[in-house]
Amino acid sequence: MHLPTPDHPLDTPAQRAADRRRLVRALNASLAFVLLLVAVFAAQGQFDVARWSVTPGSLAGLAGLATAPVLHGSLEHLAANAISLLLLGTLAGAVYPRATLPALPLLWLGSGLGAWLLGAPGTHHLGASGLTHGLMFLVFVLGVLRRDRPSIAAAMIAFLLYGGMLLTVLPREAGVSWQSHLGGAVAGVIAALLLRHRDPLPPRKRYSWEEEDALAIAETDPLEPPRPSEVPVLWNRPGGASNGGEVLPFRRPDS
Repeated sequence: MHLPTPDHPLDTPAQRAADRRRLVRALNASLAFVLLLVAVFAAQGQFDVARWSVTPGSLAGLAGLATAPVLHGSLEHLAANAISLLLLGTLAGAVYPRATLPALPLLWLGSGLGAWLLGAPGTHHLGASGLTHGLMFLVFVLGVLRRDRPSIAAAMIAFLLYGGMLLTVLPREAGVSWQSHLGGAVAGVIAALLLRHRDPLPPRKRYSWEEEDALAIAETDPLEPPRPSEVPVLWNRPGGASNGGEVLPFRRPDS
């Protein structure tokens, strides 16, 4: 059933093409990062992985803030994070292209700081799971804050796929760095609060019933100014003078 409407649709061909390009860019960027993780994992046998991971309470372990997210302990660990990064990275980059890019450094550092501050001394934390948690919380909180249709849809998709991340920020399983999960989640919330206005809101169609409600409120609101035609005339020109006006002579001060 098709209901004709006089308004032009918001999803014009140009808008659909722009949305498609934005989705492809986000997918390609996420895929490129996943391929980087695969390349680093293939080369991990050539260097000491523990040296480049986050070691809580150690000044030398701070170096892992920059390198730990690209290291992984096993192929299963890499596969789980790669799928999450591919889906959540594409979703965040497609819906929030201007907010996602500056948010990534915050998520990266937040996951590492969470592990360094809360982890047990002598342990080693590595993996991109803190980054995935940051992306999930970023998309979800942005949907709660912005509340436009694309944002709400993205938040629902993220929660449907990875709503369990709300629980994995707490200690549940031995050998899983919940500290980096918590750090990434906190960074995602902070990034959403700071960057929620980076991407412009989509145009919102106003329906006829909204216009009628606004008009009814304007008519009954005592503080709403009346229409110009309803303002009473307080003064008229005397004698029915024309609207053209009259030039009055003035004497010069020196005369």
